[in-house]
Amino acid sequence: MEQQPDLPELLYISDPLCAWCYGMSPVIQRVQQEFAGRVEVSVLCGGMITGEQVEPIREQWPVLSGALGQVQQVTGVEFGPAFRALGQEGSYVLNSELPCRAIHAFRQLRQANAAQFAHEVQQAYFRDGTDLNNPATYAPLVAAYGLDAADFQERLQSREVIRGTILEFAAVGKIGVHGFPTVVLRVGSQGYVLARGYQPYPAFSSALEQALLEA
Repeated sequence: MEQQPDLPELLYISDPLCAWCYGMSPVIQRVQQEFAGRVEVSVLCGGMITGEQVEPIREQWPVLSGALGQVQQVTGVEFGPAFRALGQEGSYVLNSELPCRAIHAFRQLRQANAAQFAHEVQQAYFRDGTDLNNPATYAPLVAAYGLDAADFQERLQSREVIRGTILEFAAVGKIGVHGFPTVVLRVGSQGYVLARGYQPYPAFSSALEQALLEA
């Protein structure tokens, strides 16, 4: 039996706490549907806010709240009243580590649904104002995919997933990503940067088509 060649891989490099990534995620989900059988979509988390950068949301809220209207207008995603209340109250701790770990753990179990799950994590935060630092937040999200919530909680705390997430952050840094979202098309050993920042679907899909033709 002839072995099928590996499909080109679309690396969607984002972060759960990135508002523009929240806007870009539906574009990536549509790409996954429209280009099915032509590209594999992989979601990588960059760890935008970790270590010494972890801080209460009040520190970033003046800038972030000013950007919400633009992100919503340009991308069509919704920032809910509960999220705005979270920002105005100010004590919520911005930390990418656990939500990135959740996406990493989910990807190991349901690679094909990883882009959708990553967006659902963002919706839980930006739309519903849910605490992404609480492991219990992810129980209903994974249960919707038929995964055992208790088993997933254990995975979140496992050394394998913790270490894997740290290595993922390092891999993103090695690629040379300095902002989110970034989308890279990988064909064999070659990489093509398709987007730095948000792009609407028509522009992005056109660039992807062109890159696939030239690759």
